Amino acid sequence: VLIGRAEQAYQNSSAMSGTVLALIAQGAKTLALGDRVYEYRAGQYLVASVDLPVTGHYTEASREVPALGFGLVLQPAAIAELLLTAPAGAVPRAGGTPSALAVSDAPVALVDAAVRLLRLLDQPRDIPVLAPLITREILWRLVTGPQGATVGQLGLADSSLTHVARAVRWIRDHYRESFRVEEVARMSGMSVSAFHRAFQAVTAMSPIQFQKQLRLQQARLLLATRGHDVTGVGHRVGYDSPSQFSREYRRQFGVPPSQDSVHLRDAGPAPAPAVP
Repeated sequence: VLIGRAEQAYQNSSAMSGTVLALIAQGAKTLALGDRVYEYRAGQYLVASVDLPVTGHYTEASREVPALGFGLVLQPAAIAELLLTAPAGAVPRAGGTPSALAVSDAPVALVDAAVRLLRLLDQPRDIPVLAPLITREILWRLVTGPQGATVGQLGLADSSLTHVARAVRWIRDHYRESFRVEEVARMSGMSVSAFHRAFQAVTAMSPIQFQKQLRLQQARLLLATRGHDVTGVGHRVGYDSPSQFSREYRRQFGVPPSQDSVHLRDAGPAPAPAVP
């Protein structure tokens, strides 16, 4: 379970989304994934079905009225177990490859279950018994709700979403290395054309664009601690050309890495929110 609180609006942060349910209790937020923008507010929830690099900020948050959010990490094994016991036809089927992020209005039953799970924090004796039951209820509300097809694919070993997630994990673990898309497609168990379509549908990026996002996010983290060595940071995250690194960094974050590193050392990087 994750709990998020923000007292400042329009403070951009870049982070990996994780595979989560993110429910806004107060305030509003905007997330960007590639060229797609997602907006959600109190009473709505977002599902992230693949761990992807996202950029976002709260649009309604202040010290007097902070933004508040609840998050639950989505475990494929728990979803798979739930699907095995679900009545036939209860879980909607996916039509094609779903996007990794989706926003829906939160039904009363889902909000109620999330509140009951949080209240267990004040009743630690009950957590071992009741938390698994309420978590299972939340997952059931998700797989039978508007995003059920997307959440359900997390629990299917041979879904297109699972194949893309396998490729995402490999690129994330080897983001410094050059690779051929054909090799990653074969590793994912898909033809090159099908892989391209599915990867773009899920991530809103090509595999090469996805790798670049990972490199630049990691570079910004490194600049916060070793900003005096911009060229070294670029090389460490996989850039052979310092000019290309500086150009792509500026395009992503609005300032060149040398200037951003000064800001990061003086103020520290904006903390990544606990809930996407």
